[in-house]
Amino acid sequence: MNPATARRVPTAPPSLRDGRIDAALRTLELAVRGRLDGLLQGNHLGLVPGPGSEPGEARLYQPGDDVRRMDWAVTARTTEPHVRETVADRELETWVVLDLSPSLDFGTAVCEKRDLAVAALAAVTHLTRGGGNRIGALVATGEETVRIPARGGTAHAQGMLRRVARLPRAPEGTRGDLTAAIEQLRRPPRRRGLAVVISDFLGEPEWERALRALSARHDLLAIEVVDPRELELPDVGTVVLADPETGRQREVTITPLMAREFAPPRPSTATGWPPRCAAAAPRT
Repeated sequence: MNPATARRVPTAPPSLRDGRIDAALRTLELAVRGRLDGLLQGNHLGLVPGPGSEPGEARLYQPGDDVRRMDWAVTARTTEPHVRETVADRELETWVVLDLSPSLDFGTAVCEKRDLAVAALAAVTHLTRGGGNRIGALVATGEETVRIPARGGTAHAQGMLRRVARLPRAPEGTRGDLTAAIEQLRRPPRRRGLAVVISDFLGEPEWERALRALSARHDLLAIEVVDPRELELPDVGTVVLADPETGRQREVTITPLMAREFAPPRPSTATGWPPRCAAAAPRT
């Protein structure tokens, strides 16, 4: 077969519903580490000045400063002696808000959105672990919110993923509350680090203000989980649509016009954020 014309086979995370969770998580770890190995090198930069190898801000020389840190370029430009601060190396603390409400118990392709959400959590976990870094999670199912403290190490990472994968599904008709989960991460204030929100971001965007406030203190990564049928409706005529978070059903007839109007807007080119998150993107 000609590689140039061969069709790419779509990949999907292993299913977590067949009772082989441990084997599925091992497969997922190998896949994630194989793709992400080498993307992050070295320690993460800290957020305060201190001993380190990365240059920070320049300031006026004070008696007792190490002359090896003199910034001769700034000194020549200002005619006053300046030294260059350095940025301290610090471990990275990552917190993940994972939405596992009933709207993610849905999938029309090779897996459910819930499986994709757990795979996204695994990717973030394996990408940020190592070097003394810590990761924790707040998992919101709509019925309960599970808090997993931030710790480091391989054993913690594997245990966290195993615990999340085994969480029971909320009953149909349970409404998720992403805003409350984000607020739990914001309060009490935590040390600055990386905050990751994994959700399908469906429903009214009541989470926008909380997400924007979270980005004011932390580096923020929003991961939107979607299913193909949320992007494009098939022309199949009359169907019954059901909302898993309210239990309501409605019979609709899909027409070409409805399919065009249903199509979501393109991702925001100004912010790079998904359409449902663009309004909450940090302003620069």
